[in-house]
Amino acid sequence: MSLGERLYELRKSKHLSQEQVAEQLNVTRQTISKWETDESKPDFDKIVPICNLYGITSEQLLKGNVEEEVIVLEQKQVVTNNNDNKKKRTLFILSGILCYFLGIIFIILGEETLNLNDGITVSVFLFLCAIGTCLIVYQGVVLSISKPKEEKKELSRKEKKIASLRQITSGTFAIIYFLVSFATMAWHITWLIWIIYAVVFEIIKLLVEMKESGNNE
Repeated sequence: MSLGERLYELRKSKHLSQEQVAEQLNVTRQTISKWETDESKPDFDKIVPICNLYGITSEQLLKGNVEEEVIVLEQKQVVTNNNDNKKKRTLFILSGILCYFLGIIFIILGEETLNLNDGITVSVFLFLCAIGTCLIVYQGVVLSISKPKEEKKELSRKEKKIASLRQITSGTFAIIYFLVSFATMAWHITWLIWIIYAVVFEIIKLLVEMKESGNNE
């Protein structure tokens, strides 16, 4: 692995853009690009700042004897943390949907089997729907943008934009959900709004990633 390739891998392992690295090293983005493509090499006075930025020694940077292992371990840790976060989000979504189904089942049993009055049946149904909604909103707003302490690094411009759009989109759909649900009282149907939210946000996320990838190129 050449010096340029190591600089590229180190930057990616820290989730930094070329602009962010250039700003911290007091050089231009074009200079960072030339370093990473081996068109030029960092000046001697930039070696120490580069090592401090990436948390490695000058020997590791120049000789490349152990940095590959460091990068692989960091990448594995990121993948593990992302997988754990995905599992939590999936669990919250499934739990929220389960609450909706339990509410529907309770209405059916309450009227036909348990012979409960309409007030109690509707109250329990709305309570279960509220719990389901909270679970889904929580995973959409909190879990999707939260990271473990070891991953608390500076977010790239793309990540910041996606996080902001997620908050705006989920908040907007939450308002729409409650307005439509209370206006129609069709709680057993309006939970489908969250499926629409998931599709809409994935489309927005894809467009942002495509745009940012085009800018980086």
